[in-house]
Amino acid sequence: MKYLKRALEEKIRLHINDDKVIVLTGMRRVGKSTLLRQIASGLSNMAWFDFDNPLDVRLFTDIDYNDIYERILVHGKLDKSRRLHIFVDEAQMHPEVSKVAKYLHDHYDVKFFLTGSASYYLKNLFPESLAGRKVLLELFPLSFSEFVEFKGGDTELLADLRLKESVHLLEFEKYDSLYDEYLRWGGFPEIVLATSEVTKRELAKDIFSSYYQKEVVQLGGWHKQDAFRDLMVLLATRVGSQLDLTKISQELGVTRPTLTNYISFLEATYFISLLGKYSGSVDRTIAGSKKVYLCDNGILRVVAETDSSTQLENSIYHQLAHFRAGQVHYYRNQNGKELDFVVDGKVGYEVKSTATSAYVAEAKRLARGAGLKESIVVSKNYTEEGGGVHFAQFI
Repeated sequence: MKYLKRALEEKIRLHINDDKVIVLTGMRRVGKSTLLRQIASGLSNMAWFDFDNPLDVRLFTDIDYNDIYERILVHGKLDKSRRLHIFVDEAQMHPEVSKVAKYLHDHYDVKFFLTGSASYYLKNLFPESLAGRKVLLELFPLSFSEFVEFKGGDTELLADLRLKESVHLLEFEKYDSLYDEYLRWGGFPEIVLATSEVTKRELAKDIFSSYYQKEVVQLGGWHKQDAFRDLMVLLATRVGSQLDLTKISQELGVTRPTLTNYISFLEATYFISLLGKYSGSVDRTIAGSKKVYLCDNGILRVVAETDSSTQLENSIYHQLAHFRAGQVHYYRNQNGKELDFVVDGKVGYEVKSTATSAYVAEAKRLARGAGLKESIVVSKNYTEEGGGVHFAQFI
């Protein structure tokens, strides 16, 4: 299959020749292995290990790390007189690899590239002594720009339209059907490349099942797995809403501390994202209810029945949080009026199916009250409202 480039590839390539351990994490099946195999294909003196394979794990299991180094050399037919490029997939399956990587990094000319599906494990996998010697990168489902590229669309025009103050109807329509599909099925690469709705649905269900079995059951080892499963479905039905943990714990029949642990796990393994309330400072979040968003619209589609406005808000959250530099919060004033998103304490975003002059005026009023410099109404549908409106596909 033809390799389709991910935006994160350039950032990884910036670190190929330095002395940092590269750690690539993200949800299962977002394309981590494919991306690193592309990187590996351009490197010499390289070996690839998959820790889903117990035989590969065995190579990294020894009290004497020097012996592990020698086994790697033999297994990969590598030249010890030159830098070794060692790729380890699913690193969290063998936590001891962190100590091995540290030792070989310190004592030999070895460049490690590690992938894993759970920041819950990987962010704390390395000892403090390696803290300054690793680069942690996160890969998410496709952005809309990547989606367009995967579909063979014109990404250069898309980039140009994002910079324009106004977009004409004909320009809007070039990407309208693609964006509709992106909202329905999200950005998991294999779902994007599937050609039928039936196949897309089956793949989305399989990705959810794989996450549940491998992360929740095998790695998490949670005792009340039925309650955990029900929580995943419940959170999907509440995308874009504030979470009442007391009420949810009562619904599921689990204690508040247990629920907190469940939610922390789901966030750290990329199934959900939590959004804090804007306090007037980008460095401080007000204590209280957080909003929840799901990892991807394709998964949302098969886990829960949601309306189009929820799908739109979930998608815009990911565009702002993962593909634009900045900190994202939501804003609510004392009267309960909200701006869906605040980015870097400067710009407020309100997401609507169709922007109107009333929505634009309300967003401006709320932004002023929050001390923001600008407000934007994100519109799914075409409108000629003009100032203060951005179309969702060009965010």
